[in-house]
Amino acid sequence: MLNKKKLVDYKKVLQSRLSELLNEADRTVKNISETQGETSSDPTDQAVLELDRNRLLRFKDRERKLIRKIEKALNRIEDGSYGGCEACGSPINEARLKARPMTTLCIDCATEMESEKAKSKLFGGESTLPDDAGEDEGDDEANAV
Repeated sequence: MLNKKKLVDYKKVLQSRLSELLNEADRTVKNISETQGETSSDPTDQAVLELDRNRLLRFKDRERKLIRKIEKALNRIEDGSYGGCEACGSPINEARLKARPMTTLCIDCATEMESEKAKSKLFGGESTLPDDAGEDEGDDEANAV
């Protein structure tokens, strides 16, 4: 698997990203609290303000999911399972880990699960895959190595 130096490097990257996300979440909560009292007599202005809040909350939900993935990756570093694919057990390519250090799947398994998820959507069925099956969905590093 990975040597100790690389694990320390990945841990630093993950902790830094986690800190950024948590700080951003704190700022967002403060901003929402401050703007909560804003009202307008114009229904259009109120609708636009509500749409902006809803959009912001959707983004924050994606960030919350990313925070959970980062925390899980940090736990995997601690328990020694970091860098291994949870589906097939093979080592995850380092290029993929560099691009997406919170990943739990090798590129082959991630591609296969995304394909299954897409087929499920195409045929109108409910996805029976776990939430992590679309692990790259919605993240900046979506299609990283």
